[in-house]
Amino acid sequence: MSNIRDVAREAGVSVATVSRALSDPDKVSQTSLNKVHSAIDKVGYRPNMLARSFRSAKSYAVVVLVPDITNPFFSQVIRSIEDRAQQKGYAVLLGDTRGVPEREKEYIRRVETRLADGVIQLRPDDPNRRFEMPADIACVNVCGCESTSGPRVRIDNRGSARSVVDYLISLGHRRIGVISGLKDNPHTVDRLAGYLESLEAAGIEFDKSLVAEGDFTTWSGLNSAKQFCAMPDKPTAIFCMNDEMAIGAIQTLKQHGIRVPEDISVTGFDDISYARYCDPSLTTVTQPAEEMGKLAMDMLLRLIEGEDLAQEENVLPAEFVIRKSTAIPRKD
Repeated sequence: MSNIRDVAREAGVSVATVSRALSDPDKVSQTSLNKVHSAIDKVGYRPNMLARSFRSAKSYAVVVLVPDITNPFFSQVIRSIEDRAQQKGYAVLLGDTRGVPEREKEYIRRVETRLADGVIQLRPDDPNRRFEMPADIACVNVCGCESTSGPRVRIDNRGSARSVVDYLISLGHRRIGVISGLKDNPHTVDRLAGYLESLEAAGIEFDKSLVAEGDFTTWSGLNSAKQFCAMPDKPTAIFCMNDEMAIGAIQTLKQHGIRVPEDISVTGFDDISYARYCDPSLTTVTQPAEEMGKLAMDMLLRLIEGEDLAQEENVLPAEFVIRKSTAIPRKD
């Protein structure tokens, strides 16, 4: 069985450097880290993580709580968290909470019993939720909203939604439908506020019949779009609050003989990988998923080490991407 000296010999560095690379990678140059990790793979070395944990009183693991593990956007964020965690010598325990507070509690107990050192929460903070994170647990919220408290990483959901609707209005759309998430979801609240602000700025009266409630799943997009298909005075554009619902809505519109974007333009939010390959390719908002995940992990590690954060809230820029699912409304 290989040991740390074998790794040092293969990497061409000292045993102390290998030890630091495993226990405190921030103190080792990226070049040396690459050499050490390459050597570990080559010689098949497996560090004794249990002994390491006993020495440091840490588990070197973090819990990531995700409300819907099937959501492609969350998958992008989780991947970047895991990449950063691995670089820092941490393991990631993934908790699919399905938005259920009792399931969250079960995963939080892992931190309370020292099976993990901290938590990254992907569910947006909801002031009305039934379960509060214990104050003594290191926690960072990623994918948060304006209402989110504590250390957090987010985009400007309200402003991003406003950018989408402003663009639709600039094309000449005046009757713009919305497929929202669940009405109490903080993402829904912020994005609907942006939609309403755009309408008000353009002097367009809000019509509540143009809002169909979904739940951020493809199925809800398929189902909610039927509401618009049944209208005698259909919207000329639909703003969907995520890409999955937008892709589902496009399928329903096509099934009803409605062309996208010739008859109705459709927009999404998130820019999941399939958004650029669906037919037509989707106009949407790109969230910086990779940067969000890495920054959240870096913030959590500082909290675990007892360090102060330079700032509790980090609002990252989102990008509005125009593709083929939007067009100037047809003149009848």
